[in-house]
Amino acid sequence: MNLWPIGNCQVSALVDATGRFVWGCIPRVDGDPAFSALLDDGDPDTGYWSIDLADAVKTEQRYLRNTPILVTRHEDAAGNAVEITDFCPRFRRNDRDYRPTAFARIVRPVAGSPRIRMALRVATDWGKPTSITAGSNHIRFLMRDQTVRLTTTAPIDRLRREEYFRLEKPLRFFLGPDESFAGSLEYGVDMMLDQTRDEWRQWVRGLAIPLEWQDVVIRAAITLKLCQHEETGAIVAAMTTSLPEHADSGRNWDYRYCWIRDAYYTVQALNRLGALDVLEGYLEYLRNIVDDADGGHIQPLYGVSGEAELPERTTDDLVGYRGMGPVRVGNQAYEQVQHDAYGQIVLSNVQAFHDTRLYRLASKEDFKSLERVGELAWQVYDKPDAGLWELRTKVAVHTYSAAMCWAACDRLASAARVLGLTERCRFWDDRATKMRAKIEQEAWREDTKRMSATFEGDDLDASLIELLDLRFFTPDDPRFQSTLEAVEKGLRRGAYMLRYDSEDDFGLPKTAFNVCTFWLIEALHATGRRDDARALFEEMVARRTPAGLLSEDIDPTSGELWGNYPQTYSLVGLINCAGLLSEPWSKVR
Repeated sequence: MNLWPIGNCQVSALVDATGRFVWGCIPRVDGDPAFSALLDDGDPDTGYWSIDLADAVKTEQRYLRNTPILVTRHEDAAGNAVEITDFCPRFRRNDRDYRPTAFARIVRPVAGSPRIRMALRVATDWGKPTSITAGSNHIRFLMRDQTVRLTTTAPIDRLRREEYFRLEKPLRFFLGPDESFAGSLEYGVDMMLDQTRDEWRQWVRGLAIPLEWQDVVIRAAITLKLCQHEETGAIVAAMTTSLPEHADSGRNWDYRYCWIRDAYYTVQALNRLGALDVLEGYLEYLRNIVDDADGGHIQPLYGVSGEAELPERTTDDLVGYRGMGPVRVGNQAYEQVQHDAYGQIVLSNVQAFHDTRLYRLASKEDFKSLERVGELAWQVYDKPDAGLWELRTKVAVHTYSAAMCWAACDRLASAARVLGLTERCRFWDDRATKMRAKIEQEAWREDTKRMSATFEGDDLDASLIELLDLRFFTPDDPRFQSTLEAVEKGLRRGAYMLRYDSEDDFGLPKTAFNVCTFWLIEALHATGRRDDARALFEEMVARRTPAGLLSEDIDPTSGELWGNYPQTYSLVGLINCAGLLSEPWSKVR
């Protein structure tokens, strides 16, 4: 998997190893893919944007330091070379955030007399070609629900014929809304590049990164930021849909939505780096979700504008990644009952009661709103749900979900204590105590000396490791240590961790789930196996794509990455474990 994300927290695109745009949706991450070639096997007729050097023999790619701005260099056997700079504009303009639904490309000759060819084939309605009209310096692509316009300094006729021509000066391309580009395109795009670069470097400059693995952490943090839809604060689980969990698995899901669970882990990781802007945006999104629920059921996921209904369907015009369909749009999991969401809502919000750096500290009114969430957690913590792995045909009382509900009540007690609400503190602390006792009683298996993943059975699941992160157990608790030993023995495959090894709706899982490996690393470190933890982390760092990122899954035998990309869970693991394992800054100061 060799894909390089660019974006501006409104739109994003994935650029492949040849410098071709192969995935990107508009007007936002869960929209219609203008670039769909990633899910169209072989030689697609549409859905890509390529700029090729004639007879190229070598391609190199890199990001500008501390930015998501991509530079692709093509060179031929004679030494002719070009550089393509790809980015989505994002900066402050007129005291407002400027993040248009737009993609910019600059092509520069850097050696010899290179000849290039551009092919821009915008798709619509999930893989269908668009109609085209053209002007003297622009081409319009008529998508089903919108029209996009390419404005360029390149010769329009050559672009439309997709023929090679000599590149003798830099050319600019701006693909965006169907409106005239104001002012000089040459100056405007160059200015956007400079300001976008400066904006991202300023953001990175404010991160509290560890001494070791700085490039790993910075790249993961930038990409997590790209997964936030800044307009609403929502954080999507990944930029893609339908990249299978393993070959021909049918486990092809649409991850371009905001899971309460995934977003919680994302803000938790970025909080550790001091990226409070992501937290503040997400809390605004969450408050609206809670208000709209009005004390009722909270779904596991929502659209990036808070849409509650995300009906799932398949589309026939795209055959799928490497021909491995189906291609799914929407996600049926929005209909599921997943009780852990109540805990993640409270845990995401609780920092706002303690952190005086925030622009908006949480108030007593916010606490009252969260109490409605806590009440639901209390009512359902010992009731069956689909669990965090979103099983489609099975329900059980999942220990992870129950523990998350316990954490909701436990943290509400903490928030009440900060606010000086003594009675409410006692109230929630009493509930948390009762919940803990029942979870310990129902999930502990005395004969095998371990916690079970469900109240009903004696199941192994990597999520049991998270009882440590939730502070349900301490690292020296014999119950946690024996549970960790059982989970590692039963689910570890070489350097990688499965979620579980029992059959689900699609049979036995064949790939490891990357975030579970990171959970194991954290637990090994906490229980004193620090050399083992470091070795596993170095293995995961080595498995990153050339862009420095990870997808959702990995084949334990081949090391090949599978699943949607870039996956926020996996990037969270990189950040958390790097911070945990790194030598301190005091070593070099």
